[in-house]
Parts: sequence; structure tokens; C-alpha cells
Amino acid sequence: MKTLVVYYSQSGNARWMAERISSALSADMLRLVPKKAYPEKGFRKYFFGGGSAVIKEAPALEPYKVDLMQYEQIVFVTPVWAGTVTPPLRTFIQSEHLEGKKFAFAACSLGGSAEKTFAALRSLLGAADDVPTLWLVEPKRKQKPENEKAIEAFCGKLIENGE
Repeated sequence: MKTLVVYYSQSGNARWMAERISSALSADMLRLVPKKAYPEKGFRKYFFGGGSAVIKEAPALEPYKVDLMQYEQIVFVTPVWAGTVTPPLRTFIQSEHLEGKKFAFAACSLGGSAEKTFAALRSLLGAADDVPTLWLVEPKRKQKPENEKAIEAFCGKLIENGE
């Protein structure tokens, strides 16, 4: 099954996850980049990034090239912002035709749960409750064997579901 890993990453945690998932699945990757970058540090980072997520903003993205027709499965990788999906992923989901695709979700956070983020993704995509999910806490900074095992198990499930 041909898979595309779509991700947005600000601090590198989601990118770290996306790279490992992509490698394990031999999948292509698509990095989403907002035209107007979010602040990267301090209070402004959380105020503008979290605020944008809460109001369900869908920011303009830098152009990207992808032929979604060639992919049967899309894995979305996102940091958790204010308990929900990041605005760049929202833009992608709302602007592309994703009907008939299989989905999987991976999220990273500083500590809080990703369940609301997964629920938001399911709602945006009209996806079933049994979409495979993976949640890790600061995986780039806190690299540990359990994270690698969790990614292996997640990818194994996706491979099984594709057969």
C-alpha cells in the first residue's frame, strides 16, 4: 500500500516522528509550511500558535507538490497545540480531496494527552473511531527505546491493515 506521511513540525518532535514512520513504511513525506511562520519561543509561541489552533484557523501554506491519487494511505503527524490539531494540518485536510483513503494519526506533546487531537482529526476527516494512533511525549528530546518500539508497533499495525 502506497503511503504518504503528512506532517507539520515547529520544534522538531513531529518531524522526528514523521521521519521514523516514513522510513519504517517506505513512505513518502510531505512537510507542511505555513506562509507566515509561528513564533518559535516564549509566550508568543504559545499565545499565537495555541490561539490559532483554538479558533480553528486554516493558514495559507507554502506551495507543495503531491499527487494524492497515487496514495492509498495517509499518516498525519502533528504536535498537540491547545489540545487539538495544528492549523497547517487543518488547512491541508480542508483543501484536499481525501475521500477513499485510509488514515493513521501520530501526535507528540509536552505531556498532555493527544486524545482530543485524534478526535479533531477524526472529525475533520470523517474517519472511523478505530483509526490507528500513536502518541509520544517529546520524542526528539527524550529519545528512548520505548519510543522506537511504539513506532515499530504502530507501523506494524499499518502494514497489517494494508495487506
